[in-house]
Amino acid sequence: MSSQIIAILVLGAMFVVATVLPINIGILALVASFLVGTFVFGLEDKEIFEGFPVSLFITVVGVTYLFSVAKLNGTIDLLVQGGIRLVRGRAILVPWVLFAVAAALTALGTFTPAAVALLVPVGMSFAFTYRISPLMIGMMVICGAHAGAFSPMAVSGALVYGIVAKSGLTISHAALFFASMGFNLLLAAGTYVMLRRRGEESFVEYPDDGTPEPDTSAPSGGGVAVATRPRTSVVTWRQRATLAALVVLVVGALAFHLQIGFLALAAGAVLALLDRENLGKAVEGISWPTILLVAGMVTYVGVLEHSGTIDWVAHGAVGLGAPLLVALVLCVIVGVTSAFASSTAILTATIPMAIPLLLTDSLPVVGVVAAMAISTTIVDVSPFSTNGALVLANARGVDRTRFYRQVISYTCVIVGLGPVAAWAVLVLPGGF
Repeated sequence: MSSQIIAILVLGAMFVVATVLPINIGILALVASFLVGTFVFGLEDKEIFEGFPVSLFITVVGVTYLFSVAKLNGTIDLLVQGGIRLVRGRAILVPWVLFAVAAALTALGTFTPAAVALLVPVGMSFAFTYRISPLMIGMMVICGAHAGAFSPMAVSGALVYGIVAKSGLTISHAALFFASMGFNLLLAAGTYVMLRRRGEESFVEYPDDGTPEPDTSAPSGGGVAVATRPRTSVVTWRQRATLAALVVLVVGALAFHLQIGFLALAAGAVLALLDRENLGKAVEGISWPTILLVAGMVTYVGVLEHSGTIDWVAHGAVGLGAPLLVALVLCVIVGVTSAFASSTAILTATIPMAIPLLLTDSLPVVGVVAAMAISTTIVDVSPFSTNGALVLANARGVDRTRFYRQVISYTCVIVGLGPVAAWAVLVLPGGF
């Protein structure tokens, strides 16, 4: 058995183990980097460590630290409440407000699961109070989070841009961002049209489980009352400082091309020092599991690249047939796999495999990368993923079994049609 096949089997085994057991795949990947790199490929420690993503590590730590500070001082709640007030009494617009807020949060650097975890409870409270389809609201929150996930400041965006740039290819940041934004906007619109009138049938008699009933009173004219968060018009000086820091972060990263991780760390540190009460808690908000996952997977992929395994697999895939067919197969594979595993890990492992195909100049680089990125993320509506599980867990007043089946049915449609649609829209036109 060749060393390349062993490395690929180890990669597959990691995904299986991490799916079946509650262990961070990043830990498995770091261990595998040492074992496979040392005993299969004979690499030195220095060569193994070359794959560790130092820049991405700083970016993830800095961004999550800054948003942890922002959450502790109430700025994130302030942004959410401001978005919710935009509906001005029209409850049916709540899903679009949540979509927009989720997109803005992830575009500014919030991790997709973090944005979903923040907004889904609010959305489900609205759904229960006003009998709006909880499936529609939950899925539109996820669509919104994915819509902003490939901005230059987002971790997923930085990851994809880094992988592509490392290969010597170039990809427009704006093209990838707007491709994901547009695709998810269309998906959200379709979800809204198909499910907006299915609210009443989703609910059963609200169980007496000790959870306080929502305040169903509304202002005159059918306005929306948010019972879960008190309304307040007072903006503290710490929140103003945080909003200013976010503006500085955006300007520094986009206009002056400064390293966003260091900018975020500096902003977070200053804001934390201004809030002594929560100073020690801010570090707890850093997304260490995600950092471990990304660092481990990128390091292992670095071992595969150093050993020539990525080129070996990719050239084999290219030799299967027409480039268009290969691109379609890649989109479907990453979509199906990501429904059960980490989309970040899937992106890290599979995009490098498409690089040799892109180097042939037979397909549009941005189209293939965008199609694979979209295929990998849109299936996170699955109840086996963090985002889908959050929707399932926060639904109120529903028959759990029936709602689970609704989520599964929606997921099957997305997994079955989403990757094919992404390929058809983004890759197929440039393949002729």
